[in-house]
Amino acid sequence: MRGHRRKLALEAPDAAERAVGHLPKALLERCRIVGGYRAQGAELDPWPLMAAFAKAGARLALPVALDADAPLVFRSHAPGDPLTPDAFGILSPTSEAEMVEPDQVIAPLLAFDRSGHRMGQGGGHYDRTLEALRARRPVFVLGLAYAGQEIAHVPAEPHDQRLDAILTEKAYIEATKDF
Repeated sequence: MRGHRRKLALEAPDAAERAVGHLPKALLERCRIVGGYRAQGAELDPWPLMAAFAKAGARLALPVALDADAPLVFRSHAPGDPLTPDAFGILSPTSEAEMVEPDQVIAPLLAFDRSGHRMGQGGGHYDRTLEALRARRPVFVLGLAYAGQEIAHVPAEPHDQRLDAILTEKAYIEATKDF
């Protein structure tokens, strides 16, 4: 799936900008704090989407790994704010940045299906993080992917956290939630 995603990224260099055009205006306007991510490898770049949320008045945040087995935390972030490597070496907001809890999380993925299952990198970090956030309050989770990352069925386990919707360069897809 990583190789497939790299191919998709090369074929659609403007995919992130095109995806923003498919985001429902109601979703754009209802979020107060949006947790995004810094794209790694060929992940679809969330910054055009995050900029649209910021323009609509949302506060932005990025995840920080404090420990390999702990849920991620989110810290407030604006373009130009300082970044430092987290526990995985990913540039993240510094410890001086305010810790926040997003009401929406933009999640990267390797593959997705229409029932809201996602295949991540395999470490369970987003599953632990989303479970912890959702235990405290409702959180809308938007998967961000290339349309070509859709597969018929993502194998899922009971601890896997589902997406509420998926945004691609071709469409906004509400998850069917066929439990």
